[in-house]
Amino acid sequence: MSTTGAPDTAGLASGRAVAWERRKAALTRFWRDYRRQRVGVAGLTGMVLIVVLALAAPLLTDESGLDVTQVTGERLEAPSARFLLGTDESGRSVLLLILWGARISLLVGVTATLLAMGIGTLVGIAAGHFGGWFAGLLMRITDWFIVLPRLVLAIALAAVLGPSLTTIIVAIGVTSWAGTARLIRAQTLAVEARPYLERARALGAGHWHQMTRHVLPNVMPLVLASTTLEVASAVLAEATLAFLGLGDPSRISWGGMLSRANSSGAITYGAWWYLLTPGLAILVVVLCFTLCGRALEAVFNPRLRGR
Repeated sequence: MSTTGAPDTAGLASGRAVAWERRKAALTRFWRDYRRQRVGVAGLTGMVLIVVLALAAPLLTDESGLDVTQVTGERLEAPSARFLLGTDESGRSVLLLILWGARISLLVGVTATLLAMGIGTLVGIAAGHFGGWFAGLLMRITDWFIVLPRLVLAIALAAVLGPSLTTIIVAIGVTSWAGTARLIRAQTLAVEARPYLERARALGAGHWHQMTRHVLPNVMPLVLASTTLEVASAVLAEATLAFLGLGDPSRISWGGMLSRANSSGAITYGAWWYLLTPGLAILVVVLCFTLCGRALEAVFNPRLRGR
C-alpha cells in the first residue's frame, strides 16, 4: 500500500512479473524433462501430425466426396493410383473417409475425456478436502461406477438415449471418471497434509480458496497425465460403440467405418483395405496418446524418470 492508501501498483506489477518468470521456468524444466523421454516425443509428434491432418481435412479434400450420390469409384475397389486406399461399399475413397473420420473420433475422444476428467477431479478434490460422511458417500458412488463394467454401462446409456454424437460423448464421459476420482482423492489427501495448507487455514482461507489456489494446482500434473491416457481409452470406446451401431449414422468415424465394412461383407469380398485402414488408424492414435501419457507420468513422477 502507498502512503495515500491506494494499492501499490509497482509492487503488484513486480509480483506478477515474478509469478510469470516462475511459470516460464517451470515450463522450461517440464519441456527439458519431457524431451528426454524419446517415446514421449515420438508420441507427441505423431499426435500433432494426426490432429493437423484432421483439422486440415476440408483444405486437403473435397467434402462432396462423402456424398454417396456423387461418388465416381466402384464398389470395394482395390487400392490404386486413383484411390490410394481403395473404396468402400458405396465407392467412396477410404482415404477421404479416414481423414474426415479422424475429426469425429478425436472430437469424441477429447470431449468425453474432458467430461470424465472434470467429474473425476471435482469428486476427488471434494472427497479429499471435506472428508467425513460426505467423502464416504462420494467414494461409495465412485466404487459403484468402478465395479460396473464401463463398456456395458456405456452401451446401456447409448441404447437408452439414442444414437447420436452427444450420446456417445455423455456415455463415455459419465462412465469413465471413477478411476480418476480415486487418484485425485489420494493426491488431495497428500496435499492437505502439507504445512502451507495449515497456514492458509490459520489465516482464514475458505474452502473454495484452499481447493482452487492450493489443492488444484498441485493435482493438475496428475490430471494432465491421466487425461492423456484416458483419451486413448475414449477413442477405443467410441470405436466400439460405433462398431455396435450406437454411433451417429450421419457422421463418419473410424468405428463406424469398421461397422459398415463388417456389415457390407468386406471380409467375404477380400477388401482388406476397408478393414485394415481404420483399424490401424485407431491403433496409431491410441499408441500416440499412450506414449505421451506414459512420458508425462515419468516427468511428473521423479521415481520414473530414470526408466
